[in-house]
Amino acid sequence: MQVTILGAGIIGVSTAWHLMQRGHEVTLVDRQADAALETSFANAAQISVSYCEPWANKDAPLKTLKWMFSDESPLLFRPQLDWAQWRWGLQFLAQCNDAAFERNVAQLVALGSYSHAALKAVVADTGIEYNRLERGIAHYYTDRKSFDGAAEAAAVMQRFGVKRRVVSLSELLKIEPALGAFAEHIVGGTYTQSDESGDARSFTQQLATLCGQRGARLMFGHDIQRLDSDGREIREVQVRDRQSGQVRVLKSDAFVVACGSYTTPLLKTIGVDVPIYPGKGYSATLPLLKPERAPEVSMIDDQLKIAVSRLGNQLRVAGTIELGGFDLSLETPLARKRCDMLVRRIEQVFPGVADTRTPEQGGDPQYWCGLRPATPTNIPLIGRLPLRNLWINAGHGTLGWTHGAGSGKALAELIHGEQPAMDFGFRGMPPTRRSTPVSSRLRVAQPPGQA
Repeated sequence: MQVTILGAGIIGVSTAWHLMQRGHEVTLVDRQADAALETSFANAAQISVSYCEPWANKDAPLKTLKWMFSDESPLLFRPQLDWAQWRWGLQFLAQCNDAAFERNVAQLVALGSYSHAALKAVVADTGIEYNRLERGIAHYYTDRKSFDGAAEAAAVMQRFGVKRRVVSLSELLKIEPALGAFAEHIVGGTYTQSDESGDARSFTQQLATLCGQRGARLMFGHDIQRLDSDGREIREVQVRDRQSGQVRVLKSDAFVVACGSYTTPLLKTIGVDVPIYPGKGYSATLPLLKPERAPEVSMIDDQLKIAVSRLGNQLRVAGTIELGGFDLSLETPLARKRCDMLVRRIEQVFPGVADTRTPEQGGDPQYWCGLRPATPTNIPLIGRLPLRNLWINAGHGTLGWTHGAGSGKALAELIHGEQPAMDFGFRGMPPTRRSTPVSSRLRVAQPPGQA
């Protein structure tokens, strides 16, 4: 079978790899010059099965309302004159109850475990190296009330087979001595030894290269111009070479949409509606000044809801969710505040370990932002769309790296006619079909130069 995959982030490339493993011919299309230059470019680097928790829970509405008044809040809702945003928000609110949380977390953890096993298998088969650290993930708390709830959160994960456990401050410092300089502010933590961290961009680009070496057609630097549908199936896809301007027509037996947040506007052009909305996240990558004092265990800061991972001689700090459309600016006052917050926290927790100077001070922090494609449940959409030969693999939110390998394997199995080890059917809010397309041509926001 010939399969064209639209989007070459961790999701699209993993799908390509697993389809090729099953003998299919693959064409991989992306508007960027290489794989993983958008949402997979500089994420938090965590494979965090133990933190596969949906954003929606019973406490989320009140917290979201409170956080609207702080530019440095973990989740910032920026109201727009956009029906898609408000509809997504209403669907999100419908998930903010205990029954939905339990149902959603069960699915997310199951996919996380399945995906972690798939990632390990790919690494064993390929030998890809990507600054991988199999040292677990530690979650530290600076607030006693929040830490008192850590046992309940750990118990939820334990019910689904994840060995996340509560640890005292002294045990936490044994697990990661680099927290010693900040110890007076920490009241305790949780720890999951089975989790890990690594560079998603490096992994994805190497896997894409291997796909090319094994015969995949890699069409980087191509914009998607048009999906041509007869109402029952996709007949062809038109793409345009960014360098030459040449328009090419792609015909395949099957098409996969794995365009992250841009999946929604793309599918609207053929009358298919999916509940995916972008959540803007930020990261900063900092050179280490004192590698011997830098952490090796990946961590989550409970107060700021940010993640910290070591990538060789650099430290990656990432976090925050900003629901405000397709804005990818890094130079606005709001964006700068959120980036500076990440770097400032690193200096507080690991003083002197990384170069946290601003550009104005002579430092060189690598700031980045990307759009996390989120469904209201946080459960990704993996499966066939209402058109016979059209498939989707999108909506992974903040868990694209955690769920990437398994999502690609699961969809490849479905396309191949196999039944994955778990149920990947659409749940809660499946795609819907409009009577007529919204537009015949895709027009969406363009990404920044590097990502």
